[in-house]
Amino acid sequence: MNNLKPVGIIGTGKYVPEKILTNSDLEKMVETSDEWIVSRTGIRERHIAAPEQATSDLAYEAAVRALESAGMTAEELDLIIIATITPDMAFPSTACILQDKLGAKGAAAFDLSAACSGFVYGLATATSFIQAGMYRNALVIGADCLSRITDYTDRNTCVLFGDGAGAVVLGEVPEGRGFKSFDLGAEGAGGPLLRLEAGGSRLPASAQTIENKLHYIYMNGREVFKFAVRVMGTATDVVLGKAGLDKSDIDVFIPHQANIRIIQSAMQRLDLPEDKVMINVDKYANTSAASIPLALVEAAEEGRMKAGDRVLMVGFGGGLTWGASVLVW
Repeated sequence: MNNLKPVGIIGTGKYVPEKILTNSDLEKMVETSDEWIVSRTGIRERHIAAPEQATSDLAYEAAVRALESAGMTAEELDLIIIATITPDMAFPSTACILQDKLGAKGAAAFDLSAACSGFVYGLATATSFIQAGMYRNALVIGADCLSRITDYTDRNTCVLFGDGAGAVVLGEVPEGRGFKSFDLGAEGAGGPLLRLEAGGSRLPASAQTIENKLHYIYMNGREVFKFAVRVMGTATDVVLGKAGLDKSDIDVFIPHQANIRIIQSAMQRLDLPEDKVMINVDKYANTSAASIPLALVEAAEEGRMKAGDRVLMVGFGGGLTWGASVLVW
């Protein structure tokens, strides 16, 4: 990537719905406790979309903020990518719905499905388009309404997920800055471990699929945890190697916010102190594709990253997939 046009983040924005669902609220809904949830996941609360809000609405709010941050208008966008597993509908894409809402008439638009790794997949895709000279500016958004596909009678999964959106504008940046490397991958054999089974061409919606709760997230937590711990380490090694960096060169680590234990495991492997790691899983829970951009934008807003800092982002999710990136801020 070093011989190519430097591409980086020139604007950021985030949005989370107003409604907050706390662990105490969940204690009234299922057999669980605040102590149990916090000790096993690190989650204390999560934001839940209002009944009238869809994924495109969350994405729109984050997009407006990102464009404002970049000092750009929607008309200047060439490309819109939304990473999501909870699109407004099967088609048109949520990105096309957003394109219309923003008034970004000149932008190509499509959705990308890689679950919690989706945002990094989107960054890699948009960066490649810009480096190839096909587009100049791209809006990449990770947005999900996981509350829509969460079974709030299942104590094992309902505590884990929340809603939100994070957006970035990508464009050409000064030499030496921007994205230095990506590592994307998948282990499709692990797909059954984390899935939403019904609603597609394999199992179209029917009274039986609804009765069997096949339109909700299913997760084998133990196996996904093992995959996550392993792949966070290997993907980090690969992406740092591609960038010609060592783990000691990392200034800011932004992991997928799924579980505090997975994040702590990665911190130990990388030998990183907590002040170099962005953690907000306690406030937002697992927001799938929105997880990394929410943490990235929050880190930027809090002044956690300064010009020239080397930022490592690593995500993992359904597919099973993973995505990692090194960025010079």
